[in-house]
Amino acid sequence: MSSHPIGRSAARRSAPHSRSRLRQNLPGLAFIAPALVGLLALYIIPLLTTVYLSFTETKPFGGETFTGLDNYATLIADPQFWSALGNSAVYTAIVLLGIPISIVIATLIHNVRHGKNVYRVLFFLPIVTLPVAVGMVWRYIFNGEFGLLNQALGLVGVDGPSWVADPEIAIYAVAIVGIWMSLGTSIIILGAGLQGVPPELIEASSLDGAGPVRQFFAVTLPLLSPSIFFVSVLSVISSLQMFDLIYVMLIRGSEAETASQTIVYFFFQQTFLRFDRGYGAAIAIVLLLIIMIVTAVQFRLQRRTVFYG
Repeated sequence: MSSHPIGRSAARRSAPHSRSRLRQNLPGLAFIAPALVGLLALYIIPLLTTVYLSFTETKPFGGETFTGLDNYATLIADPQFWSALGNSAVYTAIVLLGIPISIVIATLIHNVRHGKNVYRVLFFLPIVTLPVAVGMVWRYIFNGEFGLLNQALGLVGVDGPSWVADPEIAIYAVAIVGIWMSLGTSIIILGAGLQGVPPELIEASSLDGAGPVRQFFAVTLPLLSPSIFFVSVLSVISSLQMFDLIYVMLIRGSEAETASQTIVYFFFQQTFLRFDRGYGAAIAIVLLLIIMIVTAVQFRLQRRTVFYG
């Protein structure tokens, strides 16, 4: 019985302390409240809604019927889904080839004594340009009849193909543009990583007799590996979500469009052209899972390949 007054006394003492801590935390809560509201409204609620819709059959004018895993079973058996997933994988693999190119360019810019910022701005311009504008310009460059690329090839006696109309090579033409667009971000990030390489290590390797090539592979590249890993993660995620270049560069209804559609373009067709929101939601959830798995594998591999000196 005597413990009850002590408990009430402790509760009375803790209540003012709790209110005091709440008053201290109010400014911090006020600062993060807009971010939390945005996270809830723009990410969490749409994600939960998409998960729910993926288990339903939706009608064009509203309403849905719960169907369980039917959408996922249909998706697994759909050859168009596997074709789109394969195209996304091909596009991602080709765009990743831009990372070695970015390393070389970033190293060359880093070693330039004058005009570094000018070169960085020139390579970064595609990033601040609208993807639709980029796609339209490259569509005319790749035009099989009067495109600049085929005209240049004609000057040396080469008959260029119909780059964006041929279903066999259209995805590769789009991937070349993807490499060009990704160089700017990669060069900026890798350039920042090169600035973090201690010059003392370069000088020490030079005193040991290492030439520029040996210095790059033995000193610079290992210390640059965290930046390379970061760029690779960003490149994979953005490549798997690629949509706009396919939409702008390829002709609607052509064989090249059907043969080169990526998984996000496949999602666009099912959701907004065929009005099957439930099936589209299932595609979106599968894509999310694929990105999560690939990113997890990359983080697993970076334990052996990334050097955090």
